[in-house]
Amino acid sequence: MKVMVLAAGRGERMRPLTDHTPKPLLAVAGKPLLVHHIERLAAAGLTQLVINHAWLGQQIEDYLGAGSRYGVSIAYSAEGEALETGGGIVRALPLLGDGPFAVVNGDIWCDFDPALLVGALAPDDLAHLLLVDNPEHHPAGDFRLVDGRVSDRQAGEPSLTFAGIGVYRAELFAGAPSGAFALAPLLRRAMAEGRVSGQHHAGLWCDVGTPARLDWLERELTSRDSVERR
Repeated sequence: MKVMVLAAGRGERMRPLTDHTPKPLLAVAGKPLLVHHIERLAAAGLTQLVINHAWLGQQIEDYLGAGSRYGVSIAYSAEGEALETGGGIVRALPLLGDGPFAVVNGDIWCDFDPALLVGALAPDDLAHLLLVDNPEHHPAGDFRLVDGRVSDRQAGEPSLTFAGIGVYRAELFAGAPSGAFALAPLLRRAMAEGRVSGQHHAGLWCDVGTPARLDWLERELTSRDSVERR
C-alpha cells in the first residue's frame, strides 16, 4: 500500500517559524515532523511514499531526497500553490496506484502503528478513518464512531476528532472539482452512503497547528523519552 504524506500547507498560525521553513520540517524531539512520519511508516513496512508540497517545497525535496537514507522511496507532487487536502490528493492520484492508499497529515504527531491500516478498508467502503479523543482546541469533534462505522457528528451525541490519518479509494474522488478543495465534503457524502469505516486511537496525538502545541509536544516527547531511558 502506498502512503501520501500531506506537506503543502503554508502554516500561517505557526508564523514566524514557518516564514523560512515549511511546517512539516519543523523539528520536535530532535527531528522534523516529516521524518517522524517516514521512520514510523518505514518501520511498518510502508515504504512507497508520495509527498506533496507547495510553500518552500524545494526545501522538503532537498532535505529528504529520494528517501533512501530512511529506507523508503519518495515521489513528490509539487503543487505550486496549495490545493488543500482534497485537491492535493487528486493531483497525486496518478502517483498512488490503483489500490487503496493511505494519507497522513504531515503536521500531526501520532504514536499509532500505521501497519494497522493495511487491510483496514473493506471492499465496499471508500474510506477508513482514524479518530482520536477531542482535544481542547476542538471540543465539538468531527464525526461519530459506532460499531466501526463513521457518520457525521450530531448535536448531543458523543463525537471524536479526525486524526488526519486515513485509507481511501480513488473512487472517493470521482467527479471531484479541479483545483483546491477540502476533503471533508467528500467524506460526508460517503458517510451518507454508509461507506466509511473507522477506528479509535487512544494514544498520543497532536495537531501541531500553533507554536504552543509544538512546545507542548516537545515537552511530552522529552518526558516520554526520559521515562523510557530509566
